[in-house]
This record gives sequence, C-alpha cells and structure tokens, in this order.
Amino acid sequence: MRDVLKDLLTVWRAGGTAGVGTVVCTYRSAPRLPGASMMVAPNGAVTGSVSGGCVEGAVYETATEVIESGVPVLEKYGVTDDDAFAVGLTCGGTIEVFIESVSRQNFGSLESVAADIEEHRPVAVATVIAHPDPSWVGRRLVIRPDTADGSIGSARADAAVIDDARGLLAAGRTEVLTYGPDGERRGEGMRVFVASYAPRARMLVFGAIDFAAAVARQGSFLGYRVTVCDAREVFATPSRFPTADEVVIDWPHRYLAAQAEGGEIDSRTVICLLTHDPKFDVPLLEVALRLPAVAFVGAMGSRRTHQNRLERLRAAGLTDTELARLASPIGLDLGARTPEETAVSIAAEIIAMRWGGEGTSLSGLDGPIHRRGSDLGI
Repeated sequence: MRDVLKDLLTVWRAGGTAGVGTVVCTYRSAPRLPGASMMVAPNGAVTGSVSGGCVEGAVYETATEVIESGVPVLEKYGVTDDDAFAVGLTCGGTIEVFIESVSRQNFGSLESVAADIEEHRPVAVATVIAHPDPSWVGRRLVIRPDTADGSIGSARADAAVIDDARGLLAAGRTEVLTYGPDGERRGEGMRVFVASYAPRARMLVFGAIDFAAAVARQGSFLGYRVTVCDAREVFATPSRFPTADEVVIDWPHRYLAAQAEGGEIDSRTVICLLTHDPKFDVPLLEVALRLPAVAFVGAMGSRRTHQNRLERLRAAGLTDTELARLASPIGLDLGARTPEETAVSIAAEIIAMRWGGEGTSLSGLDGPIHRRGSDLGI
C-alpha cells in the first residue's frame, strides 16, 4: 500500500472509493514482492503496479468490479499458456493478489496509518484474505507495538493475529499467516495478510571474527538488517560476511556514536560485541550502554573478561543501572562450542529478551507457548 498511499488518501479524503490490488504471496520467480500495490481511482486512473505489466489489465477489471460490489477478491496469476491473450506471468512465477475496495466506510483508520508511515512509526495492517465465512474476508486489524484497533471477527482470532503480527512488525516482515477459522494456530481455513510498515530492525555486530560471521547469518535469518563493523580492514571484508547487509571499516565506538547521532539507532536495535579487545570493547560499551533506548547490548567473553570490562567501565563513569543493561557473557546456556552453535545461543537470548522468554525447556512449563502483549505489559 505504501507505493499508492498518496493517491489513495486523496480519494479517501474526498469521500470516494478506490479499488486496491495488493500482492500478498509469490511463488518462484515473481516481478513484485508481497506488499506491492496497484490502485484504481473512481475516475479510472491507475497508480502503482503488481506485476510490472503482466496482469495489470486483469487486476484493473477486477478492481473496477470490486469498487461497485464492495466484495473483495483473492486472485492467483501464474505462467501464461499458449494463448497469447491469456492472463499470466511471463517470468514463470505465480502471484496472489488481494483486490478490495477502500473508503472511509471500510477503512476509517487509513489516515492514522498513513501518519504512522510518514513519521516512521511502526504499524502493521492485518487483513483477512480468505475464510470459510465470506463475511470475514476484508476485515482488518491495525496493529502497533502497544495498541491494536479493529477486529477480524472474534476475540480469539484477534489475539492470535495481534500476537503474530507484532512479531512480524518487530522484524519488519510482510507475509501471509494461516490459522483455523477462529484463529486456531494448528488449523487451516483463514489466511491473514500482514503488511508491516517499518524499517527492518538493525543488528550491529562489532568484531570481524568467525563468530561474527555466524551471528550475522543468524541475524539475517531472523530478519534483521545486519551491519558488521571493525577497524581492521584486512578482516572486515564483504567476502567474509556474505549475509551481512553492509560491512563497515571504522572504530566501533566512533561508528556507533555517529549512527546514534544520525537517528539510525532505535528501541529495536540489537548490539553484539564480539571483539575480545579492551581498546575496542570499553569505548564501544561506553557509547552503547548510555544510549537512551536499544533492545539489547551483549558482549562475548569469559567471566574474567567480563569482570575486567566492568571495572574499566565503572572507572569510565558508568553507573550500575547502565551496566545492568549489558548481557555478558552473551548468549543462553546451550552448551555451545562452535561459532554456529554460539550464534544460535546469542540469537536465542535476543529472542528471549524481545518477548520475555526465560530460556527454559517448553516441555517443563505449563500455560500458553506464545506470550500475549498483556503478559508483557503492552
């Protein structure tokens, strides 16, 4: 929706109804990613694209019908056949497009969603795109980190979708979720498209060592935008960290301070310090632990290294409150030995910190597996 939002708001504010087609799922090669949208205005004007031209004509026709009927439609478009006039994708892939009408009547919170997007505040829109009961299709929830508006049909379904959508929003991911008809996690019948409007959360990995490469892979797998930073040019190379989004050659503390000053650090940012060198560690932690809000600051090292760091940081003027934010030695106790195993333990601690987990075996616990927002005080 982001790519048609300006024109969509114009129609919405004028009291009109637009037809909007959104790519919700792709298979194999596809020209546009989930979330790409095309809008048909009441006067027939078109904004945006769902396929780069392959199926726009068919989506246009369906969108004009949906404007009149108000009944949303989920369409699937695959590879074209031998008929030159057949609707399909020449790339060989398949896309699913959800086509719905949008107006003040059925999307009253659109303007507030647009304001969140404009101000870079994280917000997700969860829309039912398939359900055994047609009356559920098109219902939506607007989900923010600490609030949720609307309903998709029942309290149980709302709770499940809100919980899962917040996980996607935290990672900046857009995708389709599948449930039973009333939000049952082990079931089928209801499909919900969650469009996340937030930049991906960042993971900053300091120290270009083999453990850092494994942590970068885990970070990418979890959906983070990963940066590896080290002052040593010979080690900080893209070839050594192929899964990182960027590799930066700079003194860690100087890079982090510049990123914070530039507004690039937020409450979702994860900082992993893996350098093992006091001349890097202490100046970096002085900056990291004084930042007003980050999700996680962890440092690798032995118990002895940790105590030495604490002494140096106290000497530098850090308070006990600031030092309490440091997870060191980093990671959960999994008995990890290899870089890959250690990276899993670090990822596990980050997940636990994010969602309030205890790192305990689920088989030894009672109660819900997935923590609700109310369990976390949000």
